[in-house]
Amino acid sequence: MSEAPKPKAKPAAAPAKPAAAPAKPIVAATPPANSAKVKRRHVILLLSFFIWVITPLALASYYLFTAADDQFASSVGFSVRTEEAGSAIELLGGITELSGSSSSDTDILYEFIQSQRMVRLVNEKLDLVSIYTNPSDPVFGLGEDVRIEALSRYWNRMVKVFYDNASGLIEVRVLAYNARDAQNIALTLFEESSRMINELSTIAREDTMGYAVEELDRAVTRLKVVRTAKTAFRNRTQIVDPSADIQGRMGLLNSLQAQLAETSIELQLLLENSPEGDPRVLQAQRKVVAINGLIDQERKRFGTSGPVADTEDGYADLLAEYEELQVDLEFAQKSYLSAQTARDVALAEANRKSRYLAMHVEPTLAETAEYPQRWILLGVLGVLALISWSIMAMIYYSLRDRR
Repeated sequence: MSEAPKPKAKPAAAPAKPAAAPAKPIVAATPPANSAKVKRRHVILLLSFFIWVITPLALASYYLFTAADDQFASSVGFSVRTEEAGSAIELLGGITELSGSSSSDTDILYEFIQSQRMVRLVNEKLDLVSIYTNPSDPVFGLGEDVRIEALSRYWNRMVKVFYDNASGLIEVRVLAYNARDAQNIALTLFEESSRMINELSTIAREDTMGYAVEELDRAVTRLKVVRTAKTAFRNRTQIVDPSADIQGRMGLLNSLQAQLAETSIELQLLLENSPEGDPRVLQAQRKVVAINGLIDQERKRFGTSGPVADTEDGYADLLAEYEELQVDLEFAQKSYLSAQTARDVALAEANRKSRYLAMHVEPTLAETAEYPQRWILLGVLGVLALISWSIMAMIYYSLRDRR
């Protein structure tokens, strides 16, 4: 049997055509940029950079590393202290600070270290001119002008004072071409500062005690004058104490008057009971006459021959003079004791508040020359030169753009 014919396959469908891409805008081709050319202003700018920045740095480097001598630093630290010992109650209560700093004294010391007087004092002891004169280093050396004004300006370059106002601490850094010279200068500076603080303490003590001492001198003089007047009164009157003398004389007078009364009574009884010519009557009469004589004599010593009341009035002037002297003496003695107490209190107060200079860092002896700080100086010089050159370059271009 013949095979049945196979059906013909259908032709495959043709693939779909891709969508047409949108048309691109036609851009005109730009020509390539021309290469930058070195112009005259670029050369001038570069040349100015070498002249203004590179050349000073090169010269400074050459001088710092070849001509500048090494400098050694010595540091010393101290502070002004005031010892104040409080009372026993304050110490038991713990409310008193035993030691404190005086900011006003520290401010004075800060200015004193930088003053011309300090330079003169240190120069007299160590000869700063010979220490700092260095012909091979004209930039950092003293130079030819060695007058005190120039020496003071150079001193403030080589001696730097660092003052902490909060704590009252002072640190001084001294530079010199020799480590031992720097240490000696720092030590001498501390000694002169300590002497100045001691002078301030002495002046304060004298001011504190001055008024008290003057009052004590016046009280002593017044007491001497009153005692002299009292002695003159006793020499003139021959009486040590008129009050006691009056009491003694009045007692004697009263005793004589009592005896006179007794004798008069006895005489009266004898006259009544005895015949005339009785020896006892004569004796009693003589006794009455004698007692009256003694009474008259005692009254005359009072300055009057009148009655007792008149005697006291006659003796009143003498007693008033003595009492006036006695009042003056008591007042002078009390004034003297008060002035002496005030002087003692002032002395204790002055001793209680004594100032001194306490060193917390002794003058150091350097083993390595840390100054001049060459790299730091070069860095600062380079930054300043670069900033100034950049500013001039910007000014130049800003002026050029305005044309």
